[in-house]
Amino acid sequence: MSDSHYVNRTKLFSIVFFLLVGLTAISFAVAGSALMDQPVRGWTAMMVISCAKALLVIIFFMHLKWESTWKYVLTIPAAVMSTLLVLILIPDIGNRTDDYAPTRQKFAASDLNSHQSLDDTDAIHHGPFSNQDQPRHGSN
Repeated sequence: MSDSHYVNRTKLFSIVFFLLVGLTAISFAVAGSALMDQPVRGWTAMMVISCAKALLVIIFFMHLKWESTWKYVLTIPAAVMSTLLVLILIPDIGNRTDDYAPTRQKFAASDLNSHQSLDDTDAIHHGPFSNQDQPRHGSN
C-alpha cells in the first residue's frame, strides 16, 4: 500500500529554519547591545528569544504540531510536577544557610559583602591542605 496522506512540508520547514536563524541573529544582537547593561531586562530578552526558538523546534521539527492529543497527557502532568518541585524547593534554597556552623557560614554564597578574605588564618587552615602542605608545581 502506498501512503496517500503524504504532505510536502519543505516550504514550512524552510520558513521555520529561517525564523530560527533570525532569532539567533537577534539573540547575538541583544547579547552585544546596551540592553545587557541592565541584567534583568537583558537576560529576560535572551530567555524570551530562547524560549521562542525552543518552541519552534519542539512544535515543527519534533512534529508535535501533527501529533494526537496524547501529547497533552504526557506534558501537562510533567509541567505541573516540575512547577510544584520548584515551588516546594524555593523555601529550602532560601533558608539553606540558617543552620550553618560559623566556619561554613563564612564561605557560604549568601552575602558577598560579608565574606572575609582568604588571608585569614582560620580560612587558610580549612580543608585537606594548608598553604604549606599544598604540592608545588615545578619543584622537586
